[in-house]
Amino acid sequence: MSNEDKENKSAGSEILSWVKTIVFAILIALAINNFVIVNATVPTGSMENTIMPHDRIVALRLTYYFSNPKRGDIVVFKYPDDESTLYVKRVIGLPGETVEVNDGEVYINGSDTPLDDSYIKEKAVGDFGPYQVPEGCYFMMGDNRNNSLDSRFWVNKFVKRDKILGKVYFKYFKGFEILK
Repeated sequence: MSNEDKENKSAGSEILSWVKTIVFAILIALAINNFVIVNATVPTGSMENTIMPHDRIVALRLTYYFSNPKRGDIVVFKYPDDESTLYVKRVIGLPGETVEVNDGEVYINGSDTPLDDSYIKEKAVGDFGPYQVPEGCYFMMGDNRNNSLDSRFWVNKFVKRDKILGKVYFKYFKGFEILK
């Protein structure tokens, strides 16, 4: 074999090695994005001041493989009225509960004490409900209650458990922050 043939074979091996590496990296990235995390942009101010418009968020899909969403979790889910759209909201009502909003305050199961909603942008206006959350479903609200298209206004009021994609753990782009 001549030196030129050896160089061509060596160059071909190098190119094949790079192609294999790139394909492997793409497959790993696709697997992570489809089975481990949800990486999304929040387009509106419905979650202000927790998540600002155009912030990017990362949600972990694995969180709810072994447990259920809890009240106060911020989650990514398929919008019940158009499942091709992803929404980000806070879990307010759990399966089997009754959710009611009186004078902007959220009450669960007729409690005399409203939910602690110290995270909301401003006090909500209005009365809504009562909403009886079906088993296997959740009632969602945005943190910017006066500017949030959420369970109170949807045709299909509740998010089914299997439509929740993951729990939001942090946001980035306008600044990295771990969310509570």
